[in-house]
Amino acid sequence: MARVYADVNTHMPRSYWDYDSVNISWGALENYEVVRKIGRGKYSEVFEGINVVNYQKCVIKVLKPVKKKKIKREIKILQNLSGGPNVVALLDVVRDNQSKTPSLVFEYINNTDFRTLYPRFVDYDVRYYILELLKALDFCHSKGIMHRDVKPHNVMIDHENRKLRLIDWGLAEFYHKGTEYNVRVASRYFKGPELLVDFQEYDYSLDMWSLGAMFASMIFRKEPFFHGISNADQLVKIAKVLGTEELFEYLDKYDIELDSQYDDILSRYPKKPWHSFVNAENQRFVSNEAIDFLDKLLKYDHAERLTAQEAMAHPYFDPVRAGATGQNSSAAPQS
Repeated sequence: MARVYADVNTHMPRSYWDYDSVNISWGALENYEVVRKIGRGKYSEVFEGINVVNYQKCVIKVLKPVKKKKIKREIKILQNLSGGPNVVALLDVVRDNQSKTPSLVFEYINNTDFRTLYPRFVDYDVRYYILELLKALDFCHSKGIMHRDVKPHNVMIDHENRKLRLIDWGLAEFYHKGTEYNVRVASRYFKGPELLVDFQEYDYSLDMWSLGAMFASMIFRKEPFFHGISNADQLVKIAKVLGTEELFEYLDKYDIELDSQYDDILSRYPKKPWHSFVNAENQRFVSNEAIDFLDKLLKYDHAERLTAQEAMAHPYFDPVRAGATGQNSSAAPQS
């Protein structure tokens, strides 16, 4: 059971979380025009668009054929989170009358691809944006919602305006304690151990592992940090860092039996000290606070991970809270 926000949906009217019964009010498709394709995913194609009524830029996510229930879930979650800190804003829902293909219309963020952007960050930027991401996560968790797909591709950053948005709520789900969820969520490199060992009673803490894996890649300049070539190999990659002793303690605690496929690929590994990942290229991002923060996120046992609220209070973010500006920030004028 989640350590925080475990009962949020219990105290909400059924209409809040029962997305199956949502009634979609469709907007006018003719209000939007596609400008260019900016991305594609498993479940959608994404375009930059324009609202021809007010000439505002927008993002149009054209959904691929998928169960109506999944579309309703994404819409309901986005509506419930509307106006939340750093959560992408859903502006409209439209559909093509012929094909009946639904599209979600979002606010436009002038994003720079993380592979280009992250190498330009200074230490302060990493602290700043991770804290911004935590604000979105604590908010959605407080609303009884797990994102379940936290990764760099789903974090839009407009660096010029220091604006971050958590996007793609297509895998997000309402948390109800005692519920067994599908473990086929999140992207491989960011899957928590609970997903990899088929533990279905997971909770918001899954997002905290994903955030930790993302944070590790940012401070150690290793993208992705855990680079598995399959789901089984992903757990092996994690075990080679966190060690197998604590993995087996975790399995024992929750009475989890490992799939037999691990018999041949999982040896015994000692825990690797975080400092062993430090090198000349990444040392400016690695401080004692950064390592302490990372260590408290990347725990096998989901119940031991920091919650989003606890994470936000960590000393690692003190410089951001102090409103450090100027020389600490790459937003400062470059000489």
